[in-house]
Amino acid sequence: MSDNPFLASTAKPGHGTIHLALLPPETPRLTTASYRYPLKLISPAPTRTEHEPHHLVHTVYLLTYGGGLVAGDSIDLHVTLERTTRLVLLTQGSTKLFKAPNREVVSRQCTTINLAPGAAVCYLPDPVQPFERSCFEQQQIYNVELSDRSDAASGNLCVLDWFSNGRTANGENWSFHRYGSKNEVYLSYPQGKRKLLLRDNVLLDENGANGSLANRMNKLAVFGTVILYGPMFQKLGQFFMDEFKSLPRIGGRKWDSGSDSGDDDTDPRTVWRAARQREETADGLLWSAATVRGCVVVKFAAFEVESGRRWLRNMFMEEGTIVNAFGERAMLCLR
Repeated sequence: MSDNPFLASTAKPGHGTIHLALLPPETPRLTTASYRYPLKLISPAPTRTEHEPHHLVHTVYLLTYGGGLVAGDSIDLHVTLERTTRLVLLTQGSTKLFKAPNREVVSRQCTTINLAPGAAVCYLPDPVQPFERSCFEQQQIYNVELSDRSDAASGNLCVLDWFSNGRTANGENWSFHRYGSKNEVYLSYPQGKRKLLLRDNVLLDENGANGSLANRMNKLAVFGTVILYGPMFQKLGQFFMDEFKSLPRIGGRKWDSGSDSGDDDTDPRTVWRAARQREETADGLLWSAATVRGCVVVKFAAFEVESGRRWLRNMFMEEGTIVNAFGERAMLCLR
């Protein structure tokens, strides 16, 4: 018989679990935040937002020892949010992907988030930074549970998935072996069935056609995707769609004045929009927005990582939903 009074952990390396429960009387509590190397979770004290002080917002930082994933590392994170709870997921810097000895040695990350009716997650990490000769695949699965009650609000999610061209100071420019990222959003019915709402897949491979990755990326340094779903983010999603529709179209803009015909140049939103569009042009920032089965999907790219960061912060701050519902801390990666 062993003399060790402590039970051995049954968790596998790289596995983590977050459970945000709702305890009586209607009090959210982070009941579980377990992890094993190379994953690390840090959970500071929850906060209340200025605009919605009756809601308690929890935050968990997703970290890796050494600031990144070594070739062959694997992370598997499961997150459960009970009804009406709110969770902010953050990182403390770019997730670095270290080089692999060959293409067969792949670093992997899988995140599964289950959202009960009325729950909300805001996942705004810093960009992933693939080093030269790295090889990485990740998958994010979001299960939005439906209630038997017809008046119950669905789960809500705002997630950002973005990555850069590597360590530009070291001369790296899309010089990794392979980078893949897949996002899937499902509706989960009480009977146990699931319905796929969205599958978004990004794959960059050095062995693709039409030359090197750097040539194919056409001087871009960052590429990202924002996914919005649920009533809490309906206004934010509509904001992106409206701003996308207002982008300059050939034949629809007075190119000499920089304003649309019929726009009120004294309206604050019009002034903000014109200034933002000039900044987008200067930064080489490209973006689009579309709706897919209730999800709003925003794609963006820019010549510099900081340009993409600045653009996202500008858009989120102008609309206001994230700060109002989750607080300033949720915007940490965009400062």
